Amino acid sequence: MNTWHGIIRIIAVVALSLTTGPAITREPEWVPHLQARGIKVSAGIWELSSGKLIEGFQTELGLIPASTTKVVSTYAILRTLKPDFQWVTSVLGDLDKGVVTGDMVVVGGGDPFFTNEHIWNLAQELKAKGVLRVTGSLRLDQSAFDSQRYGTGWENTSSNTTPPILPLSVNFNRTARGNITREPEKLAIDVISNIFKNAGITFDGRLDGGESKKVIATYKSPTLHSLTNSVNKLSNNFITEMLVKNFGGGSWAKGIDRIQDFYKLNLDIAPQDIQITDGSGLSKLNRLSARTLSTILRAAWHDFEVGPEFVASLKYIGAEPGEPRIKDPNLTRRVRCKTGHLDNVDTMCGYIHMPDGSIRVFAILLNGPCTWQDVEYILKVWAN
Repeated sequence: MNTWHGIIRIIAVVALSLTTGPAITREPEWVPHLQARGIKVSAGIWELSSGKLIEGFQTELGLIPASTTKVVSTYAILRTLKPDFQWVTSVLGDLDKGVVTGDMVVVGGGDPFFTNEHIWNLAQELKAKGVLRVTGSLRLDQSAFDSQRYGTGWENTSSNTTPPILPLSVNFNRTARGNITREPEKLAIDVISNIFKNAGITFDGRLDGGESKKVIATYKSPTLHSLTNSVNKLSNNFITEMLVKNFGGGSWAKGIDRIQDFYKLNLDIAPQDIQITDGSGLSKLNRLSARTLSTILRAAWHDFEVGPEFVASLKYIGAEPGEPRIKDPNLTRRVRCKTGHLDNVDTMCGYIHMPDGSIRVFAILLNGPCTWQDVEYILKVWAN
């Protein structure tokens, strides 16, 4: 048996054992209060080792998952591409004796973290190659992605969380003041050209030069492992969607298809159980269940190759920035999790270190007039 398929089949068997164990018929005590307020619930907690359901309610009901969607996208991408994977930004031009004749072209390779510091490093690489002057101008090549710049279903989400997604994106497509730009190419040209000029590379701006496909220099993105930390700890939507479009060869739809195919092949989770249109969870068209999220989390924990990197990417209660907003000292460093929030959506999934030393996996999805305190209450019931 091929080693890869052998490992993944073991993971699948472990994950699917979430369905084992006696049926839970007793309704949890926290359910009536939520239902009385019109809140839809899909929630459950399982033993990590055996997959036995400890307590749950409508664990197979698909609800809007918000940012817990990132668990689905990051594990599939991390498992497929591996933690040390990097994306490459290339600079093309016809260089001779320090002069690039014609335009200099920066080719976007899908680096989600192409920021001022990294652009400066690229400028130093060009200087090391002897580049002093460009007779033409600076141009961008955005051909690695298709023309879709905004995710499907983002119409009902905050405009402050939906930057355009392009393969050559600078500073997360945000201005120096942190505002999303609707002119990402202009921003990229301005930032890159200014940094290059400050590094001592001049541009004549002549229009009579040609264009070359010769690679002068390249710059690699941070590793996928590092980027996954930003996605799951800080819930960075921009990086997530850059990863998904990269995963699909420049297409959101193909990236989503590839994620669904990964789970169908490796964990036998049907595509209808992973109904997503994006990777970050901004879309309210997404539907996931507590069982699906917990199956993936349990498989990731038992994945020797990338499981440690995945689990470490999750935030933990007690010391890390941002959500969760739980400050219970009894839970400090006992819960590693991914949280999610949209209007009328509060979610959380991850792992709990129990007082007896065992580990449990859980998922809580609430849709309706819920609050973060509702999620916190369920978590405290389970953890203590």
